[in-house]
Amino acid sequence: MTVTGIQCAFMGGLLSLVLASPLWLSAQAPELVYISNVTATQAGGRTLTSVEDQTRATLDRLGEALQEHGLSYSDVVVSNVFLKDTRHFQGMNGVYRTYFQVAPPTRATVQADLLDPDALIQISVVATEEPKEVITPDGLRSPELPYSWGIKVGNTLFISGATSRDPDTYQPVTGDMATQTQRIFGNIGFVLDEAGMSLRDLVSCRVFLDDPRGFAVMNRAYAESVPATDPPARATVRASLMNVVFSTEIQCMAESSSERRVVRAEGQAPRQLPFSPGIETGNRLYLAGVVGRGNNAGEQTRAALDDIRSTLEAASRGFGDVEDIWVYLADVRDRDVVQTILNETLGDDMPTPTIIGARLMGRSGVEIQMVIGKKP
Repeated sequence: MTVTGIQCAFMGGLLSLVLASPLWLSAQAPELVYISNVTATQAGGRTLTSVEDQTRATLDRLGEALQEHGLSYSDVVVSNVFLKDTRHFQGMNGVYRTYFQVAPPTRATVQADLLDPDALIQISVVATEEPKEVITPDGLRSPELPYSWGIKVGNTLFISGATSRDPDTYQPVTGDMATQTQRIFGNIGFVLDEAGMSLRDLVSCRVFLDDPRGFAVMNRAYAESVPATDPPARATVRASLMNVVFSTEIQCMAESSSERRVVRAEGQAPRQLPFSPGIETGNRLYLAGVVGRGNNAGEQTRAALDDIRSTLEAASRGFGDVEDIWVYLADVRDRDVVQTILNETLGDDMPTPTIIGARLMGRSGVEIQMVIGKKP
């Protein structure tokens, strides 16, 4: 069967990703190109079993996808790397840094359940042909890993997934969830300041928690760091991090805009939460991760999309304006059901969603987060 963005074949009851170029390409914004779920388990007629070989083949496929848009590795501004096993981090990094040697993209790397059961690595990126500015704060030591702290494109700033590190030494700052969350936002603040922005310009964040039992503590510390009246949209999921001393990693976007406003569905009362249902700028609408109630993944997906539709209508938008989609699944085996409903709701030309398996904070098994493009 074929679903949007991913060509699939069922073999022995398992989903085998073919990912024939350019089928993994997402519907694109005028200046941003989204490439989702790139992976490779075979090359040259042989099965790839090491993370080094799979990383190399995956990045080669990414290069092919970039070429479809006249882009190259130097045009990538955001990279999300998902590993099947945190023990593969060093091997992945050794190969990854050879593809991004100068001004590497911002990056977040976490462990997740991947779409292809044979894959050890899965990558989604954002790229652009627009001029970009690498943000290297004076007060924050440069990372020893192949990523940039921030990359600014126009008025939009992409910030790497931040963990609790000493700004002077880059060494981990250990402590409880609150201590680490506060240090993370301190480091994010350095990046924002260097880019001429502040925490008030954050529009969207992804929070990856190593232990979901720390959610309430993280939430309180998070609330102290973001603006109270119009906090950024947010999704929070459970994902193992690359260093066992870290309890959380936070990846954000910021946009400076005089037109910033909170968007919520008609009739929805403001709630005392540290995130907004949606943040609209003159440029885009950034939605929080939405979960839906139901007895199974299908019901939960439909309910989440109904809630998203209501928020879009409040901003005079529709599903045809969707630019980027992330789907977090408590059970990645529900991907086909969710993908089918997404296609039915958004149409066959919908953007290819980034899909990973990750435990959610509540009882729902499906969480959907979107970025909506400019108003026509």
